[in-house]
Amino acid sequence: MAITRSRYRTATSAGTFVAFLLVLIFGSPAYVDWARSADRGIFLETLAWPAWSFDSDASVRDLLGADLKAILLVAFTALFISLLAGAQLASARGTLSAILTGWAAYMFAAALAAFVTSFLLPHGSLGQATVNAAAGAGYALIVGWIIGLATMAGRRP
Repeated sequence: MAITRSRYRTATSAGTFVAFLLVLIFGSPAYVDWARSADRGIFLETLAWPAWSFDSDASVRDLLGADLKAILLVAFTALFISLLAGAQLASARGTLSAILTGWAAYMFAAALAAFVTSFLLPHGSLGQATVNAAAGAGYALIVGWIIGLATMAGRRP
């Protein structure tokens, strides 16, 4: 019996790869500085939300919180897409269902990543963590359709 590998990308790997690219490109210090330098519009400014940097002038706590938020966003995206894509019913495996699954997974991932990393910041509290989680969910509400399209293109279990 020969073992064959699928040449198709799964929904989880496609969505995670696109989330990684979004965080890597649009969270970079160069893009964040460009987006914040002038009025670029809500979409281009929102793309800069999970900003990461290796700034030596920032405190270690701030640096760790920002970088960990970007890493956790990608990791939680993989987790939630695999959980949600596997839970789809056979009758709900359409295009719209796949887009909404990826979009929702990205919203959950962004909110959870922002919530968890809020406690690393100075004066971290439950209230501030909730506000940051809402900001993460707002980011994913505007940008998450891109992840939804990527999961639509992938093969679902």
